[in-house]
Amino acid sequence: MSDKASIEQLKGKNIAIVAMGQSQLDFHLSQVNSVIFDEVWAINAMIGALPNIDRAFILDPMSRFLDTEDAGSMTDMMRIQLPLANYPIYSCELDARVPAVIEYPLQSIVEETGCSYFNNTIAYSVAFALWKRVESISVFGVDFTYKSNMHFAEAGRACVEFWLAKCMDAGIIVSISPRSSLLDTNIDLKDKLYGYHRLNDPKITYQNGSGIKVCKFSDIEIEEKRKPVGMIDRNDIDLNPPEPKKY
Repeated sequence: MSDKASIEQLKGKNIAIVAMGQSQLDFHLSQVNSVIFDEVWAINAMIGALPNIDRAFILDPMSRFLDTEDAGSMTDMMRIQLPLANYPIYSCELDARVPAVIEYPLQSIVEETGCSYFNNTIAYSVAFALWKRVESISVFGVDFTYKSNMHFAEAGRACVEFWLAKCMDAGIIVSISPRSSLLDTNIDLKDKLYGYHRLNDPKITYQNGSGIKVCKFSDIEIEEKRKPVGMIDRNDIDLNPPEPKKY
């Protein structure tokens, strides 16, 4: 399939990207609650956890899993799943032992985007979505840092956020799992805007359906008090499956 035909195949589609962080739980909740995605893209070992996968991104060569123990506890599972995959797996090289593997279209994406900043697999998948001109991306399991362990952080967050920013600049709707640290999504509403967070009544930003609204925190509290009984507000978050935050 030519690059042009391949791009048209996904143009305007709603995509879920699911990685291995804790916020992947929100993807499973979305499925239980009948949220539909046009395609689900698995990152690395998520091929062993998702029932329906349309594409996977595993930029490490297959030899890392098949010939070494470098993947640790994931190794046995990957050795079972990789040869059986019946969906495209984008990687850095072909391997006859994994028939589903195809080469990531690195040259086409770099040439079209003018960027070659890739230091983790998730960034490759986001860049792929940008190149494919999808309509929206919902990101799950991409966390990098956790409130419960401030002394631990995985590398790569800046690179993923860089590509997400390019997607947003291109008009792609980006939604992030509400329990993810990506784009500071899991930060308390009153603490998101540096400087303003020190005020007694800080300014906040939130998605109000027609775009991003800026107001004082007290103003949004007034709006929520005016909601009819039975409407869901942010205080119901623990009782209802959270929707990804949109940007």
